[in-house]
Amino acid sequence: MNKEFDYSVESSKALFNNATVGILAVNGSGIIIMANAHLLTQFGYNTADELIGKKVELLIPKSLRERHEKHRWDYNEHPQNRPMGIGMDLMGLRKDGTQFPVEISLGHYTIGNERFALAFINDITQRKEIENRIISLNSILEEKVEERTHQLSDTVQKLEQQIKETEAARAELMRAHAFEKAILNFAGAIIIATNGDGIVQVFNPVAEKMLGYKAEELIGKHKLELIHDPEETISRAEEFSEELGIEIKPGFDTYVAKSRLNLENEHEWILVRKDGSKFTVLLTKTALRDEKGSIMGFLAIAHDISQRKKAEEDLQTALEKEKELGELKSRFVSMASHEFRTPLSTILSSAYLLSKYTTTEDQLKRTKHIERIVSSVTMLTDTLNDFLSVGKIEEGKVQVKWKDFDIRENVSSIIKEMSGISKKGQTFSYHHTGDVVVLLDPTLLKHIMMNLLSNAIKFSSEDSSIDVKSNVENNHILLSVKDGGMGILKEDQQNLFERFFRGSNVSNIQGTGLGLHIVRKYAEMMHGTIRCKSELEHGTEFIIEFERENKNEDITHNF
Repeated sequence: MNKEFDYSVESSKALFNNATVGILAVNGSGIIIMANAHLLTQFGYNTADELIGKKVELLIPKSLRERHEKHRWDYNEHPQNRPMGIGMDLMGLRKDGTQFPVEISLGHYTIGNERFALAFINDITQRKEIENRIISLNSILEEKVEERTHQLSDTVQKLEQQIKETEAARAELMRAHAFEKAILNFAGAIIIATNGDGIVQVFNPVAEKMLGYKAEELIGKHKLELIHDPEETISRAEEFSEELGIEIKPGFDTYVAKSRLNLENEHEWILVRKDGSKFTVLLTKTALRDEKGSIMGFLAIAHDISQRKKAEEDLQTALEKEKELGELKSRFVSMASHEFRTPLSTILSSAYLLSKYTTTEDQLKRTKHIERIVSSVTMLTDTLNDFLSVGKIEEGKVQVKWKDFDIRENVSSIIKEMSGISKKGQTFSYHHTGDVVVLLDPTLLKHIMMNLLSNAIKFSSEDSSIDVKSNVENNHILLSVKDGGMGILKEDQQNLFERFFRGSNVSNIQGTGLGLHIVRKYAEMMHGTIRCKSELEHGTEFIIEFERENKNEDITHNF
């Protein structure tokens, strides 16, 4: 037997033995003829002898056996390589009677006139280390030769027996080659084997499909470095060097250092396709050793876990959003309780006192309480409008209605309207430069300006000035509202536009913490941005910018 033949047999044994999926072979009658070590571990059996010769339904829950027998006969009549039970939850039955979920891929091959089926079984509840090795085919043959040789009575019988055993050996070798080919083609995993120097010797069809290389492009020409991410290789070399206490240089040694030491070597790795794109796999690397324990090469088996990683990331994102939603709900309940309680209490007390004032002389008192009620109702209406606006924005119900309009007239009208709620002695100054016609949504712009002016009035003192500017030139529209009020703490400015956020220095002033959030959303819907300049006790300026085409014209108004 030549060296190439030995390598093929050893590769066959190693591929079958080191596969990280359970592999089962059955004949046309559903009798188990081969089972790998990983499958034994999955199902809780100690040796293959416990399964070989038994019906495959032994590994299936009793409630499903009758149905499975029908499916097995149908498959035997029309075999094809495919996943089993698409859209169904498949279960396996361990020796101790416990059940566990599995994924199964089916393949088939034929030796002579006999048809065999292959099942590749993954325990999807956990990955288990491969614990047993399949008994060497050569050892089986030698044991059979030795056992039968002792029973021969003469030379002729010995010769006849040797001929039979030789034929059996050839059939077994053909079976091994067919089995190896079936594993390589239908295992559902990337399988790559290298020699001792790391040069690729085996590159299965799944590897071709997932990595974009043809086998002939790599076999005998390249090492595993070609499909690994260089930066990750350097990082892992440092990690493994520290873990093992030895120096590991970036490159092929990084991938097989643990395998050389007979240590578990299963890790998540990033693989690089021929087109440069990347994906994440769970990669197991095992040393292939001869009978003396010397390393002949290495076997790498990888499963694509990109979808699992994405699912984990999506789940984490969903959990974070759920947590954020919970926090927002808590803040909403707390804020709404506070914002509704005060005006409702005012309305209730004023309504009660109104009922006590029945004479003409009480008219001034009645008027005072009516104004308090109107003010409180207005406050409640504004609060509810803020809630409704946020809800419509989040649900995508607010649509931008683009329209050409005179921005100078629009802003001037808004300022006049807001002057009615200004504090005693407060004045407004409005200065416009550039073109007056802009293409925006006048309704959304009005909401923005009313909110900013309302804040300027609220957070500024009496007898103060509020400056408004608009500028339309050089392909942009600028709007600014500046007050001389209390200002915003520096540490609060980065959170100004978040929902329900209120500055730490305005807790005694009525507000929902939604206004600036709505302003930013409306500005963004019209492709604009908003920024803030503020200094404590020296006022605040909000600046909004939109893009457009313009002309030049200067107009100034004082109110």
